[in-house]
Amino acid sequence: MAPLTIESLNPALLKVEYAVRGELAIKAEEYRTKLKTADHDLPFDRVISSNIGNPQQQGLDQPQITFLRQLAALMEYPALVELAPGVFPDDVVKRAKQLQAEIGSIGAYSHSQGVPLIREHVAKFIEERDGYPSDPKNIFLTAGASAGVSLLISMLISSPDSGIMIPIPQYPLYTATIAQYSGKPIPYYLDGSSDWNTSLEEIKVALDKAEAEGTKPKALVVINPGNPTGALLSEDTQIELIHICEKHGLVLLADEVYQSNLHKPDTHPFTSFKKLVSQLKSTVPLVSFHSVSKGVLGECGRRGGYFECTNFSPEILALIYKMVSVGLCPPLQGQIAVDTLVRPPKEGELSFPKWKEETDKIHTALAERTKIMADRLNKLAGVECVNSPGALYLYPKITLSSKAIAEAEKHGKQPDAFYALQLLDETGICVVPGSGFGQREGHWHYRLTCLCPGVEEYVGKLEKFHNRFIDKFGV
Repeated sequence: MAPLTIESLNPALLKVEYAVRGELAIKAEEYRTKLKTADHDLPFDRVISSNIGNPQQQGLDQPQITFLRQLAALMEYPALVELAPGVFPDDVVKRAKQLQAEIGSIGAYSHSQGVPLIREHVAKFIEERDGYPSDPKNIFLTAGASAGVSLLISMLISSPDSGIMIPIPQYPLYTATIAQYSGKPIPYYLDGSSDWNTSLEEIKVALDKAEAEGTKPKALVVINPGNPTGALLSEDTQIELIHICEKHGLVLLADEVYQSNLHKPDTHPFTSFKKLVSQLKSTVPLVSFHSVSKGVLGECGRRGGYFECTNFSPEILALIYKMVSVGLCPPLQGQIAVDTLVRPPKEGELSFPKWKEETDKIHTALAERTKIMADRLNKLAGVECVNSPGALYLYPKITLSSKAIAEAEKHGKQPDAFYALQLLDETGICVVPGSGFGQREGHWHYRLTCLCPGVEEYVGKLEKFHNRFIDKFGV
């Protein structure tokens, strides 16, 4: 029998790349292990994981939301109500008993589409947010938004000529998933000179180019607020995007997982695509994604999310149901977190004051860190950084000298990956190079999170490293 080899596997897998967990993240974990040894020779005492929006990761340590954790504890071990009388607020106990009556043990499979009661609560949340009806039958709970994205893209790629339009820069989930299912990415460039706004002209150019190359555009991905850019779309731009989808027969995939991460809500509010599609009475097929991993919950490890389908036929919804049923059901604790996401404590309930205190603190910290980091980075030679109005990241552009580029080529690295590796080696700060997200030729960036506490020390390390780098290589 022939041995198992790389060549004997699905060749599409070799094209999958995911920079957020790539070379730099692997090296960072190696350094983290090395730091545990007494005789390490590293020039730093800790690794700072600024490469991923993982708020509760060790070293970032965003506080957990008490209401969610109390509810999760009672769902995991209902006897705690009697074993620890008076510990849990009455509204938490009431919520737990309501969910227990619907679910039973969270050790059992749920409905493959997600617990019906929780889907009803998601629908009510959408209705209250947008002012338009939502049907629980069109809502699918998922193991994080990523699972839903992967499913929909897999269904839309019907041949090797199927194309999915993606923003550049983009979250690498999209290029990785398109590669996995042997589709073609159709990139459209965001405008870095205009706060990363979405250029309608770029989308039209990308569509024309794809069709000229024989690629069939199937869907348009929009990330709002943006990842890695943090940009927010205006309603006028969103409406134009809906019209483009109507004209070209595209499914609109709206990644809206950062919708509550708004640092300037008065000037940069969030409007869902569901609201505008409903307002316009558009027939565009729309899939809207949301997650418990971002926002103020930051519960990445629970793997909870949902997607809502709009303007999908019963036959296609039945096919989606068939596909999700293959995986039996999303994690129950993730589903319970979704219930908290869409149904937080209300004013007048016992848990509301603590919930408001905790969530306000997180919003304030993220907005303050974002501004401080952007202001300081913009003072560095050869660095331009948009003060992101949303999401969890900054995406500074770095100007690299010909000497630095030549040195990167000598090491077989993209120039911004070389910069990021040097940063990690000298400071322990792990970021993601812009080459992992896509960028215009000759432009270089990196993405870093705004989740890191001790922002003064953190940015100070970035500044000192950058100045050493340009002293060595020029700018």
